[in-house]
Order: sequence, then structure tokens, then C-alpha cells
Amino acid sequence: MAEVFDIAIVGGAAVGASVAWHLACWYGAKARIVVLEKDPSYARAATALSASSLRRQFSAAINVRLSGYGVALLREARALLGFDPGFREGGYLFLATEAGRAALAATYATATAEGADILWLDPPALAARFSWLNVEGLVGGSFGRTGEGWFDGFGLFGVMRTRSREAGVSWREGEVVAIEAAAGRASGLRLADGSRIDAGTVIICAGCDTPALLAPFLALPVTRRKRMVFFVRCPDALPGCPLLIDPSGAYVRPEGEGFLCGASPPAEQDPEVAAGDFDLTQGFFEERVWAPLAARVPALERLKLERAWAGHYDLNAFDHNALIGRVPGVERLFAACGFSGHGLQQAPAVGRGLAELALFGRYLAMDLSPLGFDRLAEGRPVEERAVV
Repeated sequence: MAEVFDIAIVGGAAVGASVAWHLACWYGAKARIVVLEKDPSYARAATALSASSLRRQFSAAINVRLSGYGVALLREARALLGFDPGFREGGYLFLATEAGRAALAATYATATAEGADILWLDPPALAARFSWLNVEGLVGGSFGRTGEGWFDGFGLFGVMRTRSREAGVSWREGEVVAIEAAAGRASGLRLADGSRIDAGTVIICAGCDTPALLAPFLALPVTRRKRMVFFVRCPDALPGCPLLIDPSGAYVRPEGEGFLCGASPPAEQDPEVAAGDFDLTQGFFEERVWAPLAARVPALERLKLERAWAGHYDLNAFDHNALIGRVPGVERLFAACGFSGHGLQQAPAVGRGLAELALFGRYLAMDLSPLGFDRLAEGRPVEERAVV
């Protein structure tokens, strides 16, 4: 006999935890809510393996707003959650050569129009502010003076899980293999062990597993891609180092007594990967990360690589932006996926938005409809030029 809940959430990492917390704690929903997570250790979850950073420098206004909500929550986390996420507002620094000037200027204009605290720095100003930076070939940079940085993402969403449990949400280990629907409406879930969950509302936040679960209802252009993160130490100090993004795409930011760095591979070298493929790509660090960063920050020529790991992105090939909201053709079925690397920073706002759809049938705090699933059928991409 199936267990019965009002709301079932599939996936208990960043987005699922945010949905559960907003439902139970922010809105105080008096509903029977269950979260199903196939791997409660989160050993392979993107939430645990990401570089855990947040920025407001996007070219699409909706993305600037999503991160703005995240900034506000991080700043109030101690009061709201009883937890300090260690939000270090060290800023993002995007650098541009002449080829990238127009795109970076457009991103700067969009972010500042949305109220983000971003400075435009010409090469002399860059050299003055960041004495360790090689500004040769640069025409400028945009620097997030406040409201951008890095934080303890795994800790933050872990506390959201704890607080939602305390508020009555049931958290279960279980692998969902199918969404059940009847008469055009979500009715529950079927699990790998043969058991069932009956639920009048189903919310799918399962990252790279989401496309397979939604396949009976909707084909998604979302695939699994691998990204690697490297932890290094450098014998020289880099005072005031932000999260720096070189024009090559390589990035670096402080982490404790060292630095995290990485890069996205070029499109032709970025294949879809298997669910179990977490192997490091030989030579990638030396060619795509270390070489461009050492040219831009000469002190990094002497870095020492200490450890590295790989995680997975749910990449939305349609427009590299999240798909959020109602699943077309199925009432009371909601989902969020295809974050393309922005899931951790957008999870607070997306969790609230999905909670509002589940409880009130509409968005209240922020209109997330520009990122709806219907834009796929309508051929209406949300262009985002500031992709890292």
C-alpha cells in the first residue's frame, strides 16, 4: 500500500532542500511533505562538489535577480537558520580583451541596472587595485565590490534539511524511477524497490537525473557534463584576490590557505558523460587552467597542485539557463533543472519559487516565468552571455 503525502520532492541537494525549507519554515505549510534522495551521503552531488560561489554579473536580468535573493538570504542566514555560511564577499573579477569588451560592458550594464554593486576598472585601475595582476592585453574588468563571493554551500543546504525536518518534513532514502500521473495530473512516484508514494503535488529537483524522469512527458535538451575543480597552494600572497575569470575562461579564487581553480572545456571537447564518470582528464589542468592563470597572475607559476575532483553539471544546451516551473501538460508537476553550473547560487530563489507554485499556484516573491519550460516549444531562449 502506498504512503500518502500532499507534496513529494525528488532530490534533496541544494534545490530540493531549499524547496523543503521554504515550504515548511518560510511559509509554514501545514502539508504532509516528503523529500526522496537516492544518496543521502551526497558524495556525488553537485552541491558537494561545486566551487560554491555566487555572482550577480550576468547578462540576463532574471539571473541577476535570482542571485540577488541568494545574497540576501546568505546575509540573513544566522537569523533565519541559526547558521553562519561564511559568506566572503570577495567579489568576482571578469577580465576582457578587446574581443570581449562589448559583451562584458553589456553584462556590466545589466547587472548595475538591477542594483548590483559592480565597478568597471580600466587597466591602470586594475593594476592599482590588484598589484599581482598582469594587465597586458586587457581593456578592462568588472569587479563585484559587494554581493559576490563564496560560501559554505554544502553546510547551508544541510542546515535547510535539518530545519525542514524539525518542522515536520519527512526525509527518506529512495531512488525514484518513475513519475505517476492520471487524467493529466501528477499522482505520485514509483521507487526502485517497488514501493510507491501517492502525492497530489510532485516537484522534481534531481539534477542530472531529471531529464530521464520527465522523459514520458517532455523531452529536455539537458545533458550531463563533467567539470573539474583543483585546489592549489601558492608561496606568494595575492592580497585582495577575488574570484578572477581570465578571458581564456580559467578561474581562480581563494580557499582557506590556498586557492580553487578550474575552467570549462571548449565545446568540441565537452562530451556528455556517464553517470559514474568522475575521472580527471589528463593534461587539462596544465593546459587549460595553470598555463593561462600563470600568464595572468605570474605568482601562480609557482603553485603546487594538492588535490582535485570532478563533478557533474546538468547542462541545458538550449540556452545554458535553468528550466523552472510547471511541466507542460501535467497538472501539479513542477521541476527545476538545466542550471548549467548556476544551481547552488540560484537554489535559494528557485526553492522559494517552487514552494510558491506548490502552495499558491503562482509566483509571489519573484517572477520566474521567463525560465519556464514552455520556452523550449516556443523557441524562446533566454540569452546569457556571461557563461563561466
